[in-house]
This record gives sequence, structure tokens and C-alpha cells, in this order.
Amino acid sequence: MSVIARDKAVGIGLTDAAAVLFVFAVPALSHLTSVPFYLLDPMRMAVLGALLFSKNWKNALVLALALPLFSFAVSGHPVYPKFLLIAAELSVNVLLFAWLSRKMNAGIAAFVSILLSKVLYYGFKAAVLSAGLLQAELISTTIWWQLGVAVGLSAAFAGLWNRR
Repeated sequence: MSVIARDKAVGIGLTDAAAVLFVFAVPALSHLTSVPFYLLDPMRMAVLGALLFSKNWKNALVLALALPLFSFAVSGHPVYPKFLLIAAELSVNVLLFAWLSRKMNAGIAAFVSILLSKVLYYGFKAAVLSAGLLQAELISTTIWWQLGVAVGLSAAFAGLWNRR
């Protein structure tokens, strides 16, 4: 393995470790401080943050699938049907960004990919709810919080994506 490839692999590994630690620290921080950090969509922040810093969409896709699964396996949260919905939403987000970022500004691509993945998530969630496979509200985090996170992440992509 070349030095460059090894350094890139180490960087991706460190990014993944930070993403996993971040996702697992959020519930503890929320409980300790009584601040609902989970409203900031920590899995999306971790997956897109890893994509932003590693510029490796395949790795981000693995994280999009793995983070909800690991969280479910370790804590039982999110519950079974919801972790599948979240994994699908995050995967679509990454794939859409990978495609859209070739056609437009990274900030706009991030925003559009987040919005479209949310539309897909809520469509699937509505179907799961109507089938009786999940007992929950359709929208549990206000749209304003979700838009704020989308704008914040998109601004990060707009400002940092093309920097070296």
C-alpha cells in the first residue's frame, strides 16, 4: 500500500471513528444536559460530516447503513422499522449528493439531497405507520428544526467542499 493510500485510509478511519463516537455521545449528552441534541439529526450530521471531510461517498454510504444498525444493536434505538427507514434515508441522501454534486454547487446539492431524502423518508414512514408496523407520529421533529439542520449542513458544504 502506498503512503498516500495508507494516509487516506487512516484519515477515513479516523473520520469514521469520530462519526460513530459523535452519534453515540449525543444521547448521553442529551441526558446529562437536558438539551435535546437529537433534534439536530446527529446521524445525518455524522454521515454528511464524514463525507465533507473524507470526500469519499462510498465510505459515507457505509456509514449511512451502519450507524442506524449499530445504534439499534447497541441501544435498541431507533426501533426496528425506524432504523431501516433512517438507513434508507441517509443512503439516499448520500447517493443523491454524489450525483447532484457533479451537476451543481455542493451547497445546493447538499440541500436538495437532504430535502429529497426527507420526502422519501416521510413517504415510507407514512406507509409503515399505515401498515401498523410502527407506533409513532409521522413528524416528530418540527419542520423548522429539520430545515435549520438542512441549511446549516448545506452552508458547511458550500463553504468547505472545494477547499483543500
